[in-house]
Amino acid sequence: MEASHWDWESGEGLIRIDDPADWDAAYGRGADHLGTAAIGLAFRCPLEDASPRIIKAMRSPDIAQRGFAYTAAGVAARLNGALTPELYDALRAEGHKGLAEYAIDDTLVFVPFRQLPPWLKRRKVLTYVRRRLEGWWLRSADPVLDGWKAVRRRSS
Repeated sequence: MEASHWDWESGEGLIRIDDPADWDAAYGRGADHLGTAAIGLAFRCPLEDASPRIIKAMRSPDIAQRGFAYTAAGVAARLNGALTPELYDALRAEGHKGLAEYAIDDTLVFVPFRQLPPWLKRRKVLTYVRRRLEGWWLRSADPVLDGWKAVRRRSS
């Protein structure tokens, strides 16, 4: 699609944007829906081209567009199996409980452990340990409950 056909006012079709220069021109004129377009760049451009634009979209005053920018980071992690150091820094700054939650989760799933920065390696290990402990706890709850019911039946 030609740059003149991108509907920056409504955002329709921007998910298919494939030229970083179109995004840059829209950013330069203060267009809306830059986060939506960042998702398109994450799908269709090399990570090195999409990354700086995703980071700029993460600074949007519009919270919805910031959310879309973090979605773009998650898409980039899924498709590339890696992120740029700047994207890792942006995710860390936002934190797992903020807009970056799903992008961080995608990164933990799709980026190999050895390529993760130390702070994400710690999160991955802690998440793994927590899930294992919760699994053991849940699996032990049924036999304990069954034993308690058996004791109560014998005493009645």
